[in-house]
Amino acid sequence: MRTGPVEPPAPPGMLPPMVRRLTAVAAGLAALAAIGLGTWLQIDERHSLGTAHTAPHTAPDRIDVHASIQRVDAGARELTLRLLVVPRGDLAEAGGLSPASALTLLTSAAVRGDLRFPAHTRISSVDVPVSLEGGSAADYPFDAYWTAIEVSAQMDGAAVPVNMTLTGRDPLFTQLVTAAHSQGAATFEVTVERTTSVLLFALFMMAAMWALAGSVATATWYLVSRRRGLVWPALGWMAATLFALAAFRTTAPGTPPFGCLVDYAAFLWAEVVIAVALTCTVIAGARAEFTGTTR
Repeated sequence: MRTGPVEPPAPPGMLPPMVRRLTAVAAGLAALAAIGLGTWLQIDERHSLGTAHTAPHTAPDRIDVHASIQRVDAGARELTLRLLVVPRGDLAEAGGLSPASALTLLTSAAVRGDLRFPAHTRISSVDVPVSLEGGSAADYPFDAYWTAIEVSAQMDGAAVPVNMTLTGRDPLFTQLVTAAHSQGAATFEVTVERTTSVLLFALFMMAAMWALAGSVATATWYLVSRRRGLVWPALGWMAATLFALAAFRTTAPGTPPFGCLVDYAAFLWAEVVIAVALTCTVIAGARAEFTGTTR
């Protein structure tokens, strides 16, 4: 015979207490799992962002080139490469801040222009544009681009060794890099593509757009089928959703151009569904109000 406390039965329409507790625990565990997954993704992206790719040369008399990808402009199909040039050994004056002789960096065709540094003059970092090939911004967020970066050095017309590192600094793009030395030049084959966070956010945006469009369509079916008339709060919510989606679209990271995959897969269709649903709601509601058949 049971002597312990007996849980009262749940009111009609409510889940039993045990089920509610289990649901709360499951929701808490799901939230912790989402936080853990997000933290792991952020750490992984941060690690990738700080990875240095090296085309090494160990000669004591050499030119060190530290390159970093500061920004990728998918619309202009170019990236901005920041170069810090440091002469070493007998190629540098005391302190290594300036070359002992006139220094020229010869670059590949994708890098716009060779760089020349006068002798006995302090070398400052310089930003150079690099053209990108392949891909299209219209494929956002699945667009990817590639380029070839080659750097060799000459002093007084004679070739000198180059030791070069390349690091990615644009938080919206990740880099796949193959580094090597080829005929005295440091060579990097670089592919840039959207980071996992950008891809996930873009997919979330598309899902949210369809969810909002479905919510408005469901509300329209309810109002029209039950002849609710002109329900002004509902109409205001529908109209606000129509314009809110346009503002939401502009928050896409990387400012993708209009006509990209996000637009054709979700945004334009969601706007059409909401606009049609709002119009149908107004027409049906006005008819019900005019004929006096509202419920």
